[in-house]
Amino acid sequence: MLRIGHKGADALVPGNTIASFEKAVEVGVDVIELDVLWTEDGHPSIAPGKRSELVVAHDWHAAAAADERGERLTFEAALEAFTRPPLDRVVVNLDIKLPGRDYEVFDAVRRHRLIERTTISTMEISTVKKLGQLKREDEIRSGLGLGWTVPKVTRDWLGMPKVIRPALAMGLASVRIRMPGQVRRGFQGLEVDSVWAFFGVVTPRLVETVHDAGKKLNVWTVDDPQRIESLIELGVDGICSNDPRLFSV
Repeated sequence: MLRIGHKGADALVPGNTIASFEKAVEVGVDVIELDVLWTEDGHPSIAPGKRSELVVAHDWHAAAAADERGERLTFEAALEAFTRPPLDRVVVNLDIKLPGRDYEVFDAVRRHRLIERTTISTMEISTVKKLGQLKREDEIRSGLGLGWTVPKVTRDWLGMPKVIRPALAMGLASVRIRMPGQVRRGFQGLEVDSVWAFFGVVTPRLVETVHDAGKKLNVWTVDDPQRIESLIELGVDGICSNDPRLFSV
């Protein structure tokens, strides 16, 4: 089972930073997941024609907060860090948050010679398809794993107010039932190696559906030792956690 550090080791050192990535390696992970997006000032509705810098951040709020602290981590700087010790020992998974800059991400990974050590996952179907096309057209046919993240959400479910969680649980139950069928149908148009699923939608049927298609199932984001144990028993292929120490509990 792949041990995946969410944003590095976000529970130990603030995530999406070089320090957090290095902490994850120190604790012991196989893969470091980090977030990639372009900043708000490059959105077409705000600055038509402007292409802002690609940064490592979960969302625009997090990117702005990093800027205020003087701690902006550019995508290029992050990739460069993964070419040097100790980060040269692990796989990097790029979680693409926004569509439309797919070629830039692909080209940057190639320029840094990280194709063989990189996977890309995203909720954006258009990005998955575009990256699949780029892989077919590029002279480098191997490496660069592609993952489809499900379900597609616009807000952090785990961070929602407690008052709406009962309604959220009911909605999640419906998604859980429908997810295996949605994934099976989605495979028909996507060239992916893996599915990255929210732990709340993972069922034995989903595990079976993904494995029957010859794909891997990675689960996000799990910070409970008992849940980690139950997911291992289900046969998932990777677990993403904010606290990589839990993998050795």
